[in-house]
Amino acid sequence: MTTPTPQGDAKDLLEFIAAGPSPYHAAAEAVRRLEAAGFSRWDERDAWRVEPGARGYVVRGGATVLAFILGTSAPAERGFALIGAHVDSPNLRVKPCPELQQSGHHQLGVEVYGGALLSTWLDRDLSLAGRVQLGSGRTRLVRLERPIARISNLAIHLNRGVNTDGLVLNPQRHLTPSVGLELAGPASLTQLLEGALGPALDAPITSWDLCLYDTQPPALGGAHEELLYAPRLDNLGSSHAALRALLGGDAATPHGRVVVLYDHEEIGSQSMAGAKSRFVLGVLERLAHGYAGAGSDAAARALARSFMVSADMAHAQHPNYADKHDPQHAPRLGGGPVLKLNVNQSYATDSVSHAVFREACESASASLQHFVSRNDQPCGSTIGPISAAMMGVRTVDVGNPMLSMHSCRECAASADVTPMIGALGAVLSLPELPPPQL
Repeated sequence: MTTPTPQGDAKDLLEFIAAGPSPYHAAAEAVRRLEAAGFSRWDERDAWRVEPGARGYVVRGGATVLAFILGTSAPAERGFALIGAHVDSPNLRVKPCPELQQSGHHQLGVEVYGGALLSTWLDRDLSLAGRVQLGSGRTRLVRLERPIARISNLAIHLNRGVNTDGLVLNPQRHLTPSVGLELAGPASLTQLLEGALGPALDAPITSWDLCLYDTQPPALGGAHEELLYAPRLDNLGSSHAALRALLGGDAATPHGRVVVLYDHEEIGSQSMAGAKSRFVLGVLERLAHGYAGAGSDAAARALARSFMVSADMAHAQHPNYADKHDPQHAPRLGGGPVLKLNVNQSYATDSVSHAVFREACESASASLQHFVSRNDQPCGSTIGPISAAMMGVRTVDVGNPMLSMHSCRECAASADVTPMIGALGAVLSLPELPPPQL
């Protein structure tokens, strides 16, 4: 593996985030990096020729990417080491018939995607990114680089109780961004998109999947540049670490190595490309059965020998709300990877997967922190339990600590980037995956 460079790794993460203002752009950046490392695209519609050592990737739905390096031994004998993360983040999505006028403003109708921290989208310089359809068979990525939208706060003079009673936003009435003034002339969304596409526009736009995004770039912050200020850290931070771990593993392994970057985690994963679909299971079955001499039970045997890391960002203890954490399980920014546990299986970690990841952290010289929700606080969840149930694969839930989760702009520690890459790389390179009978 390449020698870790903490500052370089942190800057590389910020570049990855900047390249991914939408899940489709994040997936495209992952594909760009994979292809630069010699991975080739495999199409689900084709017959596959499976050979040991093959490097490939599969895309479904435009934003879910599965990348693999096949092992020297058959999956039925040695299994797969997997890392799952996701590329979608809570945001505001443009409706299909969005254009409206109100009080002299041109506005766009939007819908809330996932559990967004709504107030953080106010008073931001926003733009649009995503994909458009040119008929049913052609898709183009689109990104408007300049700020074109804003959701303005109501002045305190007209909302005197906001600082004492709190800000309450109605997502239908209060989150409609303005994109211009009527007196300046028409503000056609289609024309804006056509202008951004330029030469790539070779047919009329028929539909779109568009996100609002904050145009302020990601940055190193803090007195010593020890902090990361960026949008979409949840969960491009984990997606970046997983991808880097796969691309940094040069030595061949007997087991297959797989990284899955899912779409739709923030809305429950129930889609044709989400963690509740058969996408990953189907790919693993095809890879297992594609080895010479594979029997009818090859996939079942491979899954029984496999191990998965669910990588999703974790809640760091907030200095202004320290009592929101269990005192014994309060991760700190800069303290290293966080292992997540919940006895009710909101996280998939058990004692065996806990021990495996602890050893991986030790081999990567990474400190390990733990997160368990307070008994009087609901626990969130991840793709971990979903994937474990769908595939029957032992799974551990981990993530780097962060603040402002689900905000338009989030915060993490630059020192945590390299240790997580190292720990995930150590899992992918395990000499032996944990035995299925434990």
